[in-house]
Amino acid sequence: MGTVGWWSLVRFAHVTGAVLWVGGQLALSLVILPLARRLLDPGAKDRFTAAAGRRFGMLTGAVFLPVQLGTGWAMAWHRGVTWASLAEPGYGRTLAAKLALFAVVMIAAAGHGVAQARGCPDLARCLAVVSLVGSLGVVLLATALPST
Repeated sequence: MGTVGWWSLVRFAHVTGAVLWVGGQLALSLVILPLARRLLDPGAKDRFTAAAGRRFGMLTGAVFLPVQLGTGWAMAWHRGVTWASLAEPGYGRTLAAKLALFAVVMIAAAGHGVAQARGCPDLARCLAVVSLVGSLGVVLLATALPST
């Protein structure tokens, strides 16, 4: 086994960012929000969930998104990915699908925040589900890509 090199650290940052994003979505959806609904009165629940969502959104914009974009671009550059290679069978098309789904996830997540802020809870919930399911799809596609 070789030593941990620069590109291993870049890949580690990329995977860690994805773990924090998807894990955060799962923790909010499956643990925190159900407990808040059950244990807090409606006013406190609304304030708590809004604050948790804002904080997760700020961390996404300030930390997650820059790390994912920077490390993803660096790994693609290191592998020699070009716009044309994204249309090629195998690695290129899988990466293209991952990037397209990632864009959908980010749009859904942003839309969730806007819908929540505008008092549209049904739309916000729908967009949150789209974002979470899409995020799991991104992870699935990422597992199909070789690490080199």
